[in-house]
This record gives sequence, structure tokens and C-alpha cells, in this order.
Amino acid sequence: MDTIAYDDFAKLEIRTGKIIDVKRHANADKLYIAQIEVGGKTLQTVTSLVPYYREEELMGKTVVVLCNLAKAKMRGETSECMLLCAETDDASESVLLTPERAMAAGIRVV
Repeated sequence: MDTIAYDDFAKLEIRTGKIIDVKRHANADKLYIAQIEVGGKTLQTVTSLVPYYREEELMGKTVVVLCNLAKAKMRGETSECMLLCAETDDASESVLLTPERAMAAGIRVV
């Protein structure tokens, strides 16, 4: 496993967020388009969680979000953040990371 310096880790803006809207991507079987409220702003992500979660399971969920990921287009939609998950090597299971206790959206993860 490669190591990184703390200064590199500190560049990551990881925060708690709340999923405030989620819908299936019209042109992709495994993708959702989700709106994540992160401390006063809303970020959009395109995420491949369809095999693991139903839309109603995601709505209102508190999640851990990498907020300063470079924007990317995925199947024509802009993804501007990443939901953090624990995923098995064979991708048979993927579980969203969530705070142990209730936390407000936008709290920094350190």
C-alpha cells in the first residue's frame, strides 16, 4: 500500500451531507443522480448505487461526501462530488459510510 503525507490528506474536503433528492439516470441502468446538501450548498453526484440501494432508502440519508473532487461528466450529467462507500473487492456489496451519531450536514470529517 502506498502512503501519502498528511498534507496530501488535508487537501481532501470530506464532509457530512444529506441526500435531499435522488432519481434514476434516464440513460444508465446502474446510476442515480443525487442532490446532496452539504452545509448551505447543494452538490450533485452521479453514483452507481442502483444495485445496492432503492431510491427511498437513499432519500434523507446522512452520508460522507468528498466535496472537492474535480467535476466530471457521467453519461451527460455533471458529478461534482463523491459519496464514500465501503465496497467488497468483487463489488458484490457496497455500503455508504455514515456518521455513527447524528451530525448536521456540512460538518468536516478529519
